[in-house]
Amino acid sequence: MTAAVRPLRRRTLLTAALASGIGLTAAAPAALASGPGPAARSRPAGGYLLPAPTGPAALGTVALHLRDTTRTDPWVPGRPAREIMIQIWYPARDLRGHLPQPWLSPGAVPHFSETFGLPADRILNTRTHGRTGAPVLRRTGGHPVLLYSPGLGGDRGTGTVLVEDLAAHGYIVVTIDHTHDASEVEFPGGRVEVAALPPDLTDEVVVQAAAVRAADTRFVLDQLAALDAGRNPDAGRRRLPDGLRGALDLHRIGMFGHSLGGSTAAAVMHDDPRLKAGVNLDGTFVGPAAVGGSARPFLLVSSDHGPGAEDPTWNTFWAAHRGWKRQLRLRDSVHGSFNDGVALYPQAATEIGLTPQQLAELVGTLDPQRSIGIQRTYLRAFFDQHLRCRGGRLLAVSDPRYPEIDFIR
Repeated sequence: MTAAVRPLRRRTLLTAALASGIGLTAAAPAALASGPGPAARSRPAGGYLLPAPTGPAALGTVALHLRDTTRTDPWVPGRPAREIMIQIWYPARDLRGHLPQPWLSPGAVPHFSETFGLPADRILNTRTHGRTGAPVLRRTGGHPVLLYSPGLGGDRGTGTVLVEDLAAHGYIVVTIDHTHDASEVEFPGGRVEVAALPPDLTDEVVVQAAAVRAADTRFVLDQLAALDAGRNPDAGRRRLPDGLRGALDLHRIGMFGHSLGGSTAAAVMHDDPRLKAGVNLDGTFVGPAAVGGSARPFLLVSSDHGPGAEDPTWNTFWAAHRGWKRQLRLRDSVHGSFNDGVALYPQAATEIGLTPQQLAELVGTLDPQRSIGIQRTYLRAFFDQHLRCRGGRLLAVSDPRYPEIDFIR
């Protein structure tokens, strides 16, 4: 296995979804293949709980179906256009009459459950803090915008614990499903598209996936401009929430991502000046654009034994990057600490038969709530500093309130 692929293949996930970090480890008990045990089957149905956002704003959200007719689908021959789903999270003006958004769309749940080993009824009943279609809280000049790209094989919802917190603090956050790279994507009408990457995840396949993701992201940026101008880019022209027109401050756009999603943020920043700041959460940089750097701010955050210690692409990026930069390490974390697995697996451990060691391999030994809180704090501090010109002290020097964060360089 070559160096370019090795960091992406950390076994914090099933082989069906390499590098997303949300799946089960290879060491997960064989009993999981036959489903939960008797105690789990007898428990009452109920969803997992996501930690509440810390910001003052109520949350609204809406999903959009986007079709890029300038591209054919790179993974499924014969598809005449590239189709993706995005989810927009935003500060809401009024929640009355708007229902909580499911963590995962119902049609995608069976495949997700089979792939990742979490009980379908639990996932089906897991709710976010966003209300579907709620009107947007208007702000003079619009809200700064952030994009989120998940790890390879990850769905757009797998960063919800970070995304919701940013939206509650006044950002509009757009999460991207990279269709046929994502484990499963449900489109309007109930059509579900599952992962279609070649089973042999070679360097060439990963590089192609990185290029597709970068093209997806630039297309999304184009559609956000159309949306802010008052057009409806949804393929089905479904009704949009009141107040979206003019709500996006397109002069202040940032991007963050986990694993290959973090590499995607760096690649798009290199090629597209619309992105003003970026964050890579524990991901190998894939492709020349990703390691090429830019003149704009970029934050790198690694797990305790992540790419910051062993991945030469981080050094290549660091040498090439000309803008503000900082590299941090979150102690006692693992690759899967940086997505929603850190919230879900501790709740699921007993019912799906994870041992304490297996759980630690999935989410690290740092307390999950503490891990989430620290990630939220530093992610928001970075974007507040570079998109809102606020503060900056937290990223200037080690803070005794957060001894779990190491300043690497």
